[in-house]
Amino acid sequence: MSITAKSQEYTARHLSVLEGLEAVRKRPGMYIGSTDSRGLMHCAWEIIDNAVDEALEGFAKNIAVTIYDDGSIEVSDDGRGIPVDEVPGTGASGVEVVYTKLHAGGKFGGGSYSSSGGLHGVGASVVNALSERLDVHVNRDGKTWAMSFRRGEPGLFKDKKGVLSPHSIFEPFVDSSELQVVGKVAKKTTGTKVRYWADPEIFPSSASFKFDELIERVREKAFLVPGLRITVTDERVLDDGETQPRVEEFHFDGGVVDFVDFLALDPPVTDVFRIQGVGSFKESVQMLDKSTGHLRAQDVERECKVDIAMRWGTGYETTEESFVNIIATPKGGTHIQGFEMGLLKAVRSQIEAKARQLKVTARDAKIEKDDALAGLTAVVTVSFPEPQFEGQTKEILGTAPIRAIVSRIVEKEMTKILNSTKRDQKTENQRLLEKIIAEMRARVAARTQKEISRRKNALETSTLPAKLADCRTEDVARTELFIVEGDSALGTAKLARSSDFQALLPIRGKILNVQKASPADILRNQEVSSIIQVVGAGSGRTFDLEAARYGKVIFMTDADVDGAHIRTLLLTLFFRYMRPLVEAGRVFAAVPPLHRVEVINPGSKKNEFIYTYSDAELHAVLKKIDREGKRYKEPIQRYKGLGEMDADQLAETTMDPSHRMLRRISMEDEVALRDAEATFELLMGSDVAPRKDFIIEGADDISREQIDA
Repeated sequence: MSITAKSQEYTARHLSVLEGLEAVRKRPGMYIGSTDSRGLMHCAWEIIDNAVDEALEGFAKNIAVTIYDDGSIEVSDDGRGIPVDEVPGTGASGVEVVYTKLHAGGKFGGGSYSSSGGLHGVGASVVNALSERLDVHVNRDGKTWAMSFRRGEPGLFKDKKGVLSPHSIFEPFVDSSELQVVGKVAKKTTGTKVRYWADPEIFPSSASFKFDELIERVREKAFLVPGLRITVTDERVLDDGETQPRVEEFHFDGGVVDFVDFLALDPPVTDVFRIQGVGSFKESVQMLDKSTGHLRAQDVERECKVDIAMRWGTGYETTEESFVNIIATPKGGTHIQGFEMGLLKAVRSQIEAKARQLKVTARDAKIEKDDALAGLTAVVTVSFPEPQFEGQTKEILGTAPIRAIVSRIVEKEMTKILNSTKRDQKTENQRLLEKIIAEMRARVAARTQKEISRRKNALETSTLPAKLADCRTEDVARTELFIVEGDSALGTAKLARSSDFQALLPIRGKILNVQKASPADILRNQEVSSIIQVVGAGSGRTFDLEAARYGKVIFMTDADVDGAHIRTLLLTLFFRYMRPLVEAGRVFAAVPPLHRVEVINPGSKKNEFIYTYSDAELHAVLKKIDREGKRYKEPIQRYKGLGEMDADQLAETTMDPSHRMLRRISMEDEVALRDAEATFELLMGSDVAPRKDFIIEGADDISREQIDA
């Protein structure tokens, strides 16, 4: 049949109408973003957020989340409980309506919730539609009410011996649904418990609940609802066979101030500032006209509450956590835009007013947003009825008037803080403004330096450091920069490298610890500035990954304690000031061998050389040689440094891509990033006491033989 003939047959009978939960199962990505682990976690958030909304309104004090070994998850709270009476005009109970009807709930302006995270009325019903089984228990009116669903359809499961399973025989309700009474409770006992099994027809077997991600999100909720206690229990068996449940409990009373203290890892420049305010705006919304039974537009007055905590640290990274009705908005939105606008206006006006005192001249560049945000840790929360999000996943706030409200409140309150006449506050403000100015100057200097250090062509003169032994090719994907410890190793490395694509930059001893140093000190340090200049992509906020001159950066240091320290200092520099390279997986550590074993072969056959990289590997190799009845020369060569190798040995073991071993430095997710931040601050930061405690605690795990001294 021709294409024309096919198109002519396209009539109304070819159209499909997906209704209710059938549409959710057909297009799940529209409602939960994806059907991998992210979508599975999003379903959990929908149920958890419903419980948190009860706490936000002051009706719930405790929430428990349990991941069972069969892959199901349960969320229980001591809130008011879902209504069990019949919803007018539906002939069904509130429980059934909430879990089977899209766009049904108590958050559409009916007065049950002044502000909430659930707004579209699809969260619970979407989770139900995408579950192989879902059980709801409601404590209300002195009774425990229960209802079960299979892929969104209400009915009864016939479980054997009380063991709950989605594979139990299921009998759907035929004539009418029944909300069963399954027990009695005290009159004042209320709450909701939901347990569900994700549908394997929707989610692949590789999708699973991420305990660490769950902990991060639940901790946020506990911070944002002071007094709320949330317990998370994971009963799944771990990969190492551990069968004890993992249990975490969170309970905070300090709100967003405690949250900022938790998030901020670098040493402080200021204390935590708290900004609060209220603004109002008018909005046209569709309201149900009771006389006609139809929706009609009506102007309503909305009140927006703003609560912000923030502090500046010595680093340059910006951490902004934003929430709308305690729902995380990881991609920001109008509230974050307003916060940054108001903050920038307040800072600019203060620096202009105090230009003489701060030694700011007309030649200085204008303060930009990135300068003001450098080193800032902030938690921005707003709450108001019926916010407009971009999609059901609620990652971006779209309500336009919030931008002006937040901006106005932040500018006003921040100006008050910066104009404070209290002695301690004035000192803090001075440090803060000086930091912002230093960031502006560092940004300008880094941009200038980056422009100078671009790879030069044959017609230009190079301003790269004289000690750089550059490579010939300009194909960045192939190029490798080896940062070599000491000039002695440089000579051998020059002979061992492939000059076509391998460049060498020697460094003298231990470079500056950038975790403690200021941006100005870093720019003045010759070794650090040479590394930044050679990489050629700038530093800090101005770092441009696409401008990096090399596809790989490889730390090549001796296999001893000093080499490990130098490697850590280099990694601190790249983590702090060239992090996109690390995140892109382009930073490596070379792994030079520790030993060389010469195996004696009989007759005229050449002796064989075996390189080992640890004492355990050496012992294993020696045992294998003994078993094979062979002999080896003694003493076994133990390399103390790269300079002890000749060029052939260095090339074969450490530099030749076909034989060498590299360790890639990587950060897989935000949890890994937070762990890395904490580790660098512990090992390289200014606070000595935690580092001393860390060394003392780990002293028993180190034997004297492991230390080169």
